[in-house]
Amino acid sequence: MSILSPSMEDLPVHVMIDILSRLPVKTIIHCKFVCKKWLSLISDSYFANLHLSRSPASLMLHHNPDYGMRAPRKVGILKWVEVKDELDHHHLHHDPVMSFDLDLAPIFQKSQILPVGSVNGLICLWQYGPNSDNTYICNPITREYMILPRQQYYREGYAMIIYCFGVGSLTQEHKVIRIFQGDIPPDPTSSSRPSIVEAEVYTLGTGQWRSLGHVPYLLSGWSGPFLNGHAHWIVLDKDSPEKLCTFDFDKETFELFPSPPVEIIEESQMHFQSLAVLKGCLCQSDTFESQFTIWVMKEYGIKESWHREVIIKESISPDLDWVMWEPVYLTEGLKDGTILMIYYEDKLLAYSPKTRTIEDTKIFKRYFTGMAYRPSFLKLQKFESERVYVL
Repeated sequence: MSILSPSMEDLPVHVMIDILSRLPVKTIIHCKFVCKKWLSLISDSYFANLHLSRSPASLMLHHNPDYGMRAPRKVGILKWVEVKDELDHHHLHHDPVMSFDLDLAPIFQKSQILPVGSVNGLICLWQYGPNSDNTYICNPITREYMILPRQQYYREGYAMIIYCFGVGSLTQEHKVIRIFQGDIPPDPTSSSRPSIVEAEVYTLGTGQWRSLGHVPYLLSGWSGPFLNGHAHWIVLDKDSPEKLCTFDFDKETFELFPSPPVEIIEESQMHFQSLAVLKGCLCQSDTFESQFTIWVMKEYGIKESWHREVIIKESISPDLDWVMWEPVYLTEGLKDGTILMIYYEDKLLAYSPKTRTIEDTKIFKRYFTGMAYRPSFLKLQKFESERVYVL
């Protein structure tokens, strides 16, 4: 009498899905080619949602080493950087096989690409150039992308375009909010407030942008972080009682938001600001010539909960005292307190609160931008009215 060895196929379907969802992303991709049953399980939306709930924090960097060179410009590559994050140590790992080469898509040629947001493993890209102003959604893991239709306000000359990509807390609808701040016709010589500050929103799966009308605040930056169903931006208006603004993805309304105390460094001529989300908290970084500060909002929406978490003085590390010269953008907070941040498209830095020093990770050569990212197998085909392309 022989006893057959048990196999994966003998397990109940829900157990198989549970096991597969715990595997590394690259392994899951290989599993899709094992058999039709596994392909079907991994392609299902239930699996995508389960895997996303367990997806570890990581980074997505847009690397374009040819940026600014006279040679024919390339669009660049989205490079997924895994963060092996333990309580006592961390390690950054990039597998070139997992890169998403945007240069392979003809639609991106002769332009520049800027990632402007990420949610649920999807990334929103803004394509800009002399003859382009378009918005795309892509999933670097499934190699899918889709082109959103042309919005009403199109960048033909100088104009500030501001984005956020998020999901409604109640509706669970994926939306892109886009704000046009400029003049029509374009007037590059004007130093006054833009004549047009208009917002449009796109709900994935609907096939059209909707106008939200005039935005009452002048905002800063190309994109804002998404947290708790809201987009967040810095307000430029000097007379505004608060220096932050939010957009509610469910109500589709703009409101001022509690900002940290105003900080003035007398000896500094420069002052750069940026927003980010670290460990589920909204953060604001302020870069001066002699000091770099990170404010953390401990309780969301409570002004009194803003806490000055990190103060980095000028002499932080012997070979990195130049870090105060350009903007610094926070990207991710690790278990041991380390903060990953990008210095002016040039370096990925790691700040250690224990040693109060900054280290250059030396992961890529310039030029790159980046954002916090959680890989997912969410398929763009779920948004039924959209035309999806695969690289």
